[in-house]
Amino acid sequence: MSKRVLLVEDELGLRTTLGDRLRREGYHVETAAEGATGFARASKEAFDIIVLDVMLPEKSGLEICRELRQLGIATPILMLTARGETSDKVEGFKLGADDYLTKPFEMPELLARLEALLRRAAQPIYTGGSVLQFGPLRVDFLRTEVTREGLPVNLSAKEFHLLRYFIEHRGETLSRERLLSDVWGYSAVPSTRTVDVHVAWLRQKLERDPKQPELILTVHGLGYKFTPARS
Repeated sequence: MSKRVLLVEDELGLRTTLGDRLRREGYHVETAAEGATGFARASKEAFDIIVLDVMLPEKSGLEICRELRQLGIATPILMLTARGETSDKVEGFKLGADDYLTKPFEMPELLARLEALLRRAAQPIYTGGSVLQFGPLRVDFLRTEVTREGLPVNLSAKEFHLLRYFIEHRGETLSRERLLSDVWGYSAVPSTRTVDVHVAWLRQKLERDPKQPELILTVHGLGYKFTPARS
């Protein structure tokens, strides 16, 4: 499946050039020409990676980066800037950017940076003490701790692994077969109820009303989808 890239760049020529090249490399590319539109798409749609210019009309790339992280959106972000000062890069990293590329740059370098970030994002274990907030739900990946409305939620190791996988792929419809393969390591267990049972346990522990879930939704005939709650 093609990786979805959101390219937020106000310079038409560069946006066109980058978009065309990334599509030729097999990426599915969506674009935005100003910060407000870029933020709206990044906060509401599921992307595998975001390529984000720093200097944008309406809302800067740094603002977008900060606000996405505050929403708990952990999509890898590669910042683009015409400025090469160390202080600007440090600010971007502090706000949650994953990498930084200074204009002008060579296309092979951009492609290599994207591939590296996507490989890192595909790793099953979070690093760096990531703490994400989804409404009343708070997940600390470094400490493997979950709280709801400030109260601890006790999850088994497999429940935590499943929750982490849902969060890593939030917004995506995940089939039972994919979950069995990626979370349990099963290659073919066609009749197992393992996924359904563990989802039911997570709902009991995480949802306000497990019978009317708001976080882990059933997509009938297809699987499940994790939908982050609004803070």
